[in-house]
Amino acid sequence: MNRAIPTVTKNLLLLNTIFFIGTYILSVRGIDLTVIFGAYFPLSPNFHWYQIISHMFMHGGFTHFFFNMFSLWMFGSAVEQSLGPKKYLILYFVCGLGAFALFNMVNYFEFKQVYDSLVSANVPLNEVSKYAKLSYEITNNNLEQKAYAWLNTLPKGTDQYAASKLYIDLVTPMVGASGAIYGILVAFGVMFPNSVLMLIFPPIPMKAKYFIPIMVLLELYLGLQQSQGDNVAHFAHLGGAVFGYFMTRHWVKNRYRWN
Repeated sequence: MNRAIPTVTKNLLLLNTIFFIGTYILSVRGIDLTVIFGAYFPLSPNFHWYQIISHMFMHGGFTHFFFNMFSLWMFGSAVEQSLGPKKYLILYFVCGLGAFALFNMVNYFEFKQVYDSLVSANVPLNEVSKYAKLSYEITNNNLEQKAYAWLNTLPKGTDQYAASKLYIDLVTPMVGASGAIYGILVAFGVMFPNSVLMLIFPPIPMKAKYFIPIMVLLELYLGLQQSQGDNVAHFAHLGGAVFGYFMTRHWVKNRYRWN
């Protein structure tokens, strides 16, 4: 198989790199692109429709960016060469959208529980929403201190915890191409199940048909655990993986290709 990076993968790598560098350059000038392009919960005052796409080009630091781009290069090149550029591009964005959808469906059920408990407790939810409205100017995002000062005025215990949880849900964006990448990873496993991958930790070879299901099951386990301090969107990864699997299985089964 040709080892040159195919066109769509190359352009996706380039776009992600431009956004990553731009984020750091503009942050020095006091502009936070994450507030603009990160994907907020749809009921957040910070949500805009374009974030459904734009969040796929934002990353939460160099490590997040590096491993996503490494995976895109490693698996995306082979998948694009096999599917063709049009199908591959559709796969990438549909998996990213699927990641956004599943992540927010899970979040909605949690959000609804918290919201209903606050309504029952007569907590003024408009105050939570007011403090959750962020500015793209970094120097203006000092509402966090005011928000927590207000939260501390609520009765200790369930009300304060629930209001804090609601606030965090409204001000925390989802960023990264990981959902789309997981879709590409699963597509690779469907098309090249017997390809041998060399793991980093531990450094042992493993066939794709074993490695990739292990990765997906691990994401499911971690997502259900909901460990405190875990800021990884595991259900977004799962959403991308599910869409990637069914789309690729359909294409492989029908054996047609269009470019």
